[in-house]
Amino acid sequence: MYLILTLFFWLSLFIVFYTFIGYGIVITLLVRIKRALGAKMPVYLPDYTPDVAFVIPSYNEETIIEEKIKNCLALDYPKDKLKILFITDGSTDKTPDIVKNYTDVQLLHVPERGGKSAAENRAMKFVTAPIVVFSDANTILPPQALKELVKFYQDAKVGAVSGEKRIAGKTKDNAAGAGEGIYWKYESYLKKMDAEFLTIVGAAGELFSFRSELFEELEPDSILDDFMLSMRIASKGYRVLYEPKAYALETSSVSVKEELKRKIRICAGGWQSIIRLRHVLNPFPNFALTFQYVSHRVLRWTITPLLLLLLLPVNYLLSIEETGYFYKFIFVCQIVFYSMALLGWYLENRKIKVKILFVPYYFFIMNYAVFLGFFRYISGKQSSKWERAKRDEFAPKLS
Repeated sequence: MYLILTLFFWLSLFIVFYTFIGYGIVITLLVRIKRALGAKMPVYLPDYTPDVAFVIPSYNEETIIEEKIKNCLALDYPKDKLKILFITDGSTDKTPDIVKNYTDVQLLHVPERGGKSAAENRAMKFVTAPIVVFSDANTILPPQALKELVKFYQDAKVGAVSGEKRIAGKTKDNAAGAGEGIYWKYESYLKKMDAEFLTIVGAAGELFSFRSELFEELEPDSILDDFMLSMRIASKGYRVLYEPKAYALETSSVSVKEELKRKIRICAGGWQSIIRLRHVLNPFPNFALTFQYVSHRVLRWTITPLLLLLLLPVNYLLSIEETGYFYKFIFVCQIVFYSMALLGWYLENRKIKVKILFVPYYFFIMNYAVFLGFFRYISGKQSSKWERAKRDEFAPKLS
């Protein structure tokens, strides 16, 4: 029994470490090896401006939609090559009426609400441009965003390009903002390495572009439309690249409770996506893609959170059996970490801000959401139609 517990402990510890830290080290080393072997970065013409369809799905966004429209019209891109479409299916507020006031954008609206994936499927029927860009209504883009995205399509091997998600607002003043901000900074680094090695595995829906000819109609119940679409393009042998200069700025969730709602939906969508993308788990067609997909996504959404949960009791049993101090030390470290997360939850609920507790609290919530997302998915209770998490006041400033 002691041997089994020991083997389980070390295997679990390795997988947990690899999931959250080790993969970052490995992919960085692989990229440096690729550079050392003489991999050349392609040169792109600066004035490359193909026709673009810019699609913004919007549901009940009357408080922010006008700001988004003005931001779209201010983008630095030839007006005769840019078609802007706002799709407001199912909106019951003034969102469609506000969009109608702007003649430079096209409104697509039907009374029925089918969810974001259904809206995107419908919008694609109006697209004739070779490049499509999806963007969320609650984001602000810098003027150069579209040019930074489309330059990569000069390479026929590139099928899609994702922008970077950045968190604005009071990111240092609450656990949700601080945790989400740190998480996305680390994610951005991993995406840079993924893209340079081969391809990113999952695009940011806040700003995502692709070749219209590669679009496959999404299942109407798709929860993570951006992830499914980008992974299907990657599985066809195309590269999905990442450009931080094309970023989408949005505010953070107003609280961890609101952020948890969003994470649960993402994790439920993760399980749905893993099942529908099970062919990508086969390493023989494209070993590098499977390696990146499993390392960066699948482990986070499946086995790693479970191993985190089981490590604590297994570590406790080993600390009792073992006369040395190693297992006792690791056990104490776990207790301290989870105590910090618990204290962070307690203080957050009482509006007391202790910044050192933000990260362990957010990390705990992120993994806790995996379990809730799994049960939400298998119970069939996660709808593709959802109310987005409440975020800070929409007034981000471009940097």
